[in-house]
Amino acid sequence: MCICVNCHYVDRCTTYNAVETQHEQAHLTETPDFEATEPTINVNIRDRSDYIEMEWDVVGCLSFKEEKGKWAKLRPGELIPT
Repeated sequence: MCICVNCHYVDRCTTYNAVETQHEQAHLTETPDFEATEPTINVNIRDRSDYIEMEWDVVGCLSFKEEKGKWAKLRPGELIPT
């Protein structure tokens, strides 16, 4: 699971914005202004019968500042990305 959903900077972060792009999801912001320090991204690749599925998760980041539920506060009622 992406640690970004509980990060204070999720709605300003260029790294999370790039992950949203990879997942073809709506952006929390179109103009992120926070550059994460040394983010670590795991990319899981699954070969399906007629396509390749890729899942991107930020699993580490020196800039991570925990704010539990930050993503959910920004998108109330929506399913939290896993």
